Amino acid sequence: MAHSTSGNPAHQEASARQDAVPHGGGTGPGTPPPPTRRGMLAVAAAAGAGLLAGCGEQTADSASGAGQQGSRGAQRSPSATPSERSPSPTPKPRPELPRGGRELSRYRLVGYCGLPGAAALGRLGTGDLDDRVRQIEKTARAYAADRTPQPVLELLATVANGTAGPDGTYRSRTSPDTIRRFHDAAKRHRALLLLNIQPGRAPVLGEVKALREWLVHPDVGIALDPEWEMGPDQVPGDSYGHTSGKELTDVARYLSGIVAEHDLPQKPLVFHQVAVSVVRDQSALRPQPGVVLVKSADGIGSPGMKRDTWRQLVKDQPEGLRTGFKLFYEEDTEGSRLMTPEEVLALRPRPDYVMFE
Repeated sequence: MAHSTSGNPAHQEASARQDAVPHGGGTGPGTPPPPTRRGMLAVAAAAGAGLLAGCGEQTADSASGAGQQGSRGAQRSPSATPSERSPSPTPKPRPELPRGGRELSRYRLVGYCGLPGAAALGRLGTGDLDDRVRQIEKTARAYAADRTPQPVLELLATVANGTAGPDGTYRSRTSPDTIRRFHDAAKRHRALLLLNIQPGRAPVLGEVKALREWLVHPDVGIALDPEWEMGPDQVPGDSYGHTSGKELTDVARYLSGIVAEHDLPQKPLVFHQVAVSVVRDQSALRPQPGVVLVKSADGIGSPGMKRDTWRQLVKDQPEGLRTGFKLFYEEDTEGSRLMTPEEVLALRPRPDYVMFE
């Protein structure tokens, strides 16, 4: 999920709010993002959105004939037949995905991202939540093609900040009450909830583990924004961060353990990639049981520019990795237009996840 500063951050409204965050389609390490409307700092948006720093049966045989050792004429009661015995408990149904089944391959995931009270961070953060989910449902049908549409709510659960904060991590966490509200909405509409992580300088796996109470549910997955994963000397908004194939594998392995422990259906792990440099050593990425890895092509621009970025990002990708594609209602249409569903579905490989910001 990319957001960017424009020009000299010291002279921008975003900087006045102490909230610069990057975006765009650069390709080299540390490449500063091109200008867009997202000059506001995530920390300022977060402050107004409730962010916090920082789940003996007695058998028929034993009951029958008891104490009947009387006269020779007394007869033992016959044992109950199998049909007369207490029925075995009905097996508990295995958890399923919101719209049935346990495998994601039958669905085309389509969603909005955002955070309440922070319009610049995505459309999901504005308007009535139930109305927004109904809009997602309508949009999802246009992209379903040969699959069943599956609406997605991608909520920013960890937000990169332009200031260090008391613990020096350059990130804030969304309040549990806000996550609960979005999870309740997802359940009402049979949608998936993806918890998006912009880690700042905090360890990614630590941020994922902090969300465990939600991840034990069959309708909750993870989305990572590695461009916001900062090194020890980096500040969000100054340059792109990065992740690695090994780190993504570690997160997938942790999620796989939750899936196995709770007998959950497949769980999505999305990582948004704005540039080739944002995911290093991609060959080290290893799929894990019960986890569906999705690389989502990020970046803004005209349809031609977005197709070029797509080709760079999907080239030589590891076996078992699925794809996603992000569209921007405002940035993509500045001097150009939004790609149509037909154009998006013509991409190869065809995206499994289409996300709107």
